[in-house]
Amino acid sequence: MFRRREPVPFAFLAEAERFRSNVTPPPRQRASAGEMAGRWLLGLTIVAALVGALVVGMPALSLDHAVPAQQSQASQSSDSPHPSRGH
Repeated sequence: MFRRREPVPFAFLAEAERFRSNVTPPPRQRASAGEMAGRWLLGLTIVAALVGALVVGMPALSLDHAVPAQQSQASQSSDSPHPSRGH
């Protein structure tokens, strides 16, 4: 099989395990009550919007073909003769 003669690019990433630091990052601060409430409110708003879109869109997604199509009033009046023209 073909072997590369040049070194592999970014080989230093494979060797980075040897040089890992023992310094730990500072602990994360806890979110305040207002931040937590805001996150919950945002999450609930997004979920409510998705559920609302699904509820509104359900009639268009249903496969119920039993309901006959209604004719508009304009198409019904054009089919019948005009009452004022009594020839």
